[in-house]
Amino acid sequence: MAVEQRQEYDVVFLGGGTGGYVAAIRAAQLGLKVAVVEKDKVGGTCLHRGCIPSKALLKSAELLEQARRAREFGVLVGEVQGDYATAFRRSQQVVEQLHKGIHFLFRKHGITLIQGVGRLTANRTVLVNSADGQHQELRGRAIVIDTGSRPRPIPGIPFDGVRVLNSDHTTAELDWYPKRVIIRGGGATGVEHATIYRSFGAEVTLVGRIVPNEDEEVQQQLIRAFTRKGIRIIPDYRPTAEDFDITEGGVRMRVRKSGAPEEIIEADALFVALGREGNIEDIGLEELGIRTKDGFIVTDEYFRTNVEGVYAIGDVLGIQQLAHTAMHQGIIAVEHIAGEKPLPLDYQRVPVVTYCHPEIASLGLTEREAKEQGRAIKVGKFPFRANGKSLIEGETDGFVKVIADAETNDIIGVHIIGNHATELIAEVALAKLLEATPWEIGLSVHPHPTVSEVIGEAALAVDNLAIHI
Repeated sequence: MAVEQRQEYDVVFLGGGTGGYVAAIRAAQLGLKVAVVEKDKVGGTCLHRGCIPSKALLKSAELLEQARRAREFGVLVGEVQGDYATAFRRSQQVVEQLHKGIHFLFRKHGITLIQGVGRLTANRTVLVNSADGQHQELRGRAIVIDTGSRPRPIPGIPFDGVRVLNSDHTTAELDWYPKRVIIRGGGATGVEHATIYRSFGAEVTLVGRIVPNEDEEVQQQLIRAFTRKGIRIIPDYRPTAEDFDITEGGVRMRVRKSGAPEEIIEADALFVALGREGNIEDIGLEELGIRTKDGFIVTDEYFRTNVEGVYAIGDVLGIQQLAHTAMHQGIIAVEHIAGEKPLPLDYQRVPVVTYCHPEIASLGLTEREAKEQGRAIKVGKFPFRANGKSLIEGETDGFVKVIADAETNDIIGVHIIGNHATELIAEVALAKLLEATPWEIGLSVHPHPTVSEVIGEAALAVDNLAIHI
């Protein structure tokens, strides 16, 4: 293979996902010469097939639900109908606007974007087969791997984009939705798609434990909310390929439980949300001897691999596969490359957000995890139904739960399910960073009437000082 071009950079990114493009900008701000190799579209899964389009669809679903309740607020409307094709087109418009914004930022910071498939061929060297057929060799003082991840299938059931779907299909390709859908997996992706589909009128059966990494009280609250919406939940069943029949006409799932008669559930499609696999194949890891474990790359706290000069960030690590986590991993990596002294990322400070309805947000330990660690704890809770602004908005489901160490008074966990949870958690993340105590959060003046008051009240409730309950 003839190499037409050889280029030298301070940092070469293999992949331009959320972590990669943010890190590339930070590297350029630090005065480094930067190249990003991307085989698809810069912005990665989050922008094109994940966070952004799915949340745009969820916004349409939210407005649809609000329109159905308009009469409660004295607003008279005619028959309310969803137009999924229009909602999908709008989601793609949002994606494209943000995509153009990244290209603008790359030009602004002098970052070289190379479209093509890259592979590590030697320490600190990437060979790129460009989209135009050229072969380029890029050498960097450091290489940052940001190749991302892909949806994990049910073993024995390949995705086909028609009857067996994943989030790549639903957020980037399909302007229609199945009228009857079985969702396998109750994590963030599963419950968010359950929210979208049910709001647009689909019959939804969700198979799997609901938001399994969240606090148990949050899980139970969401189960109640979903049940009221008409979403059927089968939490204690793990079907395999043998339990499904996939045909041109649809999907059949057999529910076989000990001591119960077999049940057949029919649907138009099976949506699989069982997590994500790291994209570690065919990028040269084996040749360089880069260490992996369980399908993901292993790094230290500065995201260095075991090969000098090679870093890795984002979903390919398998640690908190969240866009905002990847961003901060990338910033830490390039600051380390630039000779700065970044603080390692404390994952107990990273908020986890889920955009189902009601919304969920959390950080730190659950109550069960804290007790399993043998910690003495204090817990404060405050319900949204006691908050004036939530009553005004007609969104009173849920609560805020603050968990503190009984000896040190440190905040060790916060769990929110309810109105604007995904926005409210940011205050808690800042408080955790600044090592604020629950009393100090309560001391902070929260404007009235706002939903934000639930945070202050829940924090005060840790010491039985909440006012409105």
